[in-house]
Amino acid sequence: MTSATRTYSDSIKPRDVCIVGVARTPLGGFLGSLSSLSATQLGSVAIQSALRRANVDPSLVQEVFFGNVLSANLGQAPARQAALGAGIPNSVICTTVNKVCASGMKATMLAAHTIQLGINDVVVAGGMESMSNAPKYLAEARNGSRLGHDIVIDGMIKDGLWDVYNNFGMGACAELCADEHVITREEQDAYAIQSFDRGIAAQRNGDFAWEIVPVTVSAGRGKPAKIVDRDESLGKFDAVKLMKLPPSFKKGGSVTAGNASIISDGAAALVLVSGKKAIQLGLQVIAKIRGHADAAHAPELFTTAPALAIPKAISNAGLEASQIDYYEINEAFSVVALANQRLLGINPEKLNAHGGAVSLGHPLGCSGARILVTLLGVLRHKNGKFGVAGICNGGGGASALVLELMQMVKVGQSML
Repeated sequence: MTSATRTYSDSIKPRDVCIVGVARTPLGGFLGSLSSLSATQLGSVAIQSALRRANVDPSLVQEVFFGNVLSANLGQAPARQAALGAGIPNSVICTTVNKVCASGMKATMLAAHTIQLGINDVVVAGGMESMSNAPKYLAEARNGSRLGHDIVIDGMIKDGLWDVYNNFGMGACAELCADEHVITREEQDAYAIQSFDRGIAAQRNGDFAWEIVPVTVSAGRGKPAKIVDRDESLGKFDAVKLMKLPPSFKKGGSVTAGNASIISDGAAALVLVSGKKAIQLGLQVIAKIRGHADAAHAPELFTTAPALAIPKAISNAGLEASQIDYYEINEAFSVVALANQRLLGINPEKLNAHGGAVSLGHPLGCSGARILVTLLGVLRHKNGKFGVAGICNGGGGASALVLELMQMVKVGQSML
């Protein structure tokens, strides 16, 4: 064993949770470039690519945890569909996780638990969503359609974007947040424009190439297939139009379609292994999961739950906030990022450095995993060491996870 390899091995403990491969699809717009693919098909693409990049054979995977929110009409066990579609054996246990927007991150946390407890050594985690393919429901049809008009329920809104406790949309919660924390329309629009500017710059500089796996999409009979390799919404940005949009959720309000996240489709996956297995297989460890936490308060206040979860996760990681180089807080709405930034005292330059859900998109079950992948990219490109990702979820909750980027010698093959 060389001294460099010995140093590498000494920094990895047997039950450390190591990330050895990641991948995400581009994010497609609503009824856009990826809408012909189901959530499970997108999930398969991400899983297969993450395993290939990690140089981990699918036969070594022991369990899969994968987030998905809008599962209606996907068929049984969406996580298992995605796993088998990626070539993972029939014998592998698969669990679908629904914690609304935090699903992909919670799936990663559950996967990490099994490694920390010594149950597994190789686990795949992540999340997937095709909001374009969420069905609409005839909720009363089973009782028979008699005299009068039938009501059609939008499954995407009902199961993904609606506060059932107060019977209003997530956007109404964003308006409450803006009022409580005195965040103006101008501030929200300026943040949204910044998100697009940062996302466009990252795309132009090739920073997302490390994250994204191109997706092949059929163009129809007799036509050559299309390759989708860029986040679709970044190419449609118009700052002037954004600032002229009317409020979407409240008369005289400040939250608009332009400063809210984009309805979209996509998937992201991470390959987690124990420190022992990483050394045994000679894998390149990209990062370690240092700690994580959940938090919750009143459902209508879900927007600021990350400000509760993030300090807990940092403490569980044995770190101080002063040690964190970069943050990702999911931009469910611009006001979410602004409010949590203010509550936590985060330097704006350290938050969502490559843009976020306002500019890239927010496929519900995918986003918790997507921001982890993007955070790793930010740490790599900006020479950071510690990063924290936090994401709020409907119902009043949030999840947060702390990553430590490993600046170590390459001891095994990696395609990243």
